[in-house]
Amino acid sequence: MSDIVIAYGKEHYPIEKPTVAELIELYLEEKGMSQKQLAIEIGISLSRVNDYIAGRSEPALKIARLLCRVLNIPPAAMLGF
Repeated sequence: MSDIVIAYGKEHYPIEKPTVAELIELYLEEKGMSQKQLAIEIGISLSRVNDYIAGRSEPALKIARLLCRVLNIPPAAMLGF
């Protein structure tokens, strides 16, 4: 019976994976860090951080790795797994 309930839930109430923008915003808030602090910490411009959070662009692999390290984001989450 529980398998049926789980299958029904997955079909009718899927949980969408967060976007890169949502992950960055969530973990920034969780750490109590400002966008400016993040930009300084990983060595990029504040406008680039704003672009990531607004969803206008996604970080290159090197920057994504730094974001994961600084914000404690699980790499699998950043890659969408």
